Amino acid sequence: MDKILVIEDDVKLQKYIKEYLQAYDFAVETITDFDHVIEQVEEAKPQLILLDINLPSFDGFYYLKLLRKRHNTPIIILSAHSDEGEQIRGMEFGADDYVTKPFSVGILVAKINAVLRRSYARDEENDYTLGGLTLHNESMKLQYEHKTMELSKNEYRLLKIFMKNAGEIVTREELLEALWDDHVFVDDNTLTVNITRVKRKLSDFGLEDIITTKRGVGYVFDPVGC
Repeated sequence: MDKILVIEDDVKLQKYIKEYLQAYDFAVETITDFDHVIEQVEEAKPQLILLDINLPSFDGFYYLKLLRKRHNTPIIILSAHSDEGEQIRGMEFGADDYVTKPFSVGILVAKINAVLRRSYARDEENDYTLGGLTLHNESMKLQYEHKTMELSKNEYRLLKIFMKNAGEIVTREELLEALWDDHVFVDDNTLTVNITRVKRKLSDFGLEDIITTKRGVGYVFDPVGC
């Protein structure tokens, strides 16, 4: 069970986050002494940190810089500010993601899972096979029966999340997370372009309508016919 450490001084929000993350099977600890934040992080040894920017003694950016000097623990910033400058500042200081308040728990959980996957390279050693399709992790190639096709990094990431969630709805937010790497923001248009490219490559294999759009919700990868 992954441990999440919540560094948030709003008691109501702290409790809200803790209860919902526990419902998603995370172990959750919270900071109670804001004069000894770093010491509590050292003691907790979390797999991921949720870090508020507006804290009592020092702001979250101060702690972010200190933590990055000591640890590679993934950190997601929580902030009431949505301006691009602050988000870029957080990324430059080493944050792995940025969530603007108010936020939905679903989005927060999706971001936590995406950051954990990226940070700890989970499932990276396994190729994914679905029907006649095989996604090769090491070479980032897609194979169907006896044909093999090169994939770009973004195409590979999209197919990976689609194949891991075959038959289920994958939201655009989850797909954006899959494309976001090395602190580079990926916009909605970039996602649309890459999904179109993936569909075209599947079509080149003779696999039509494998990815269907659920308007206003996301996409479904249907393995039937693969």
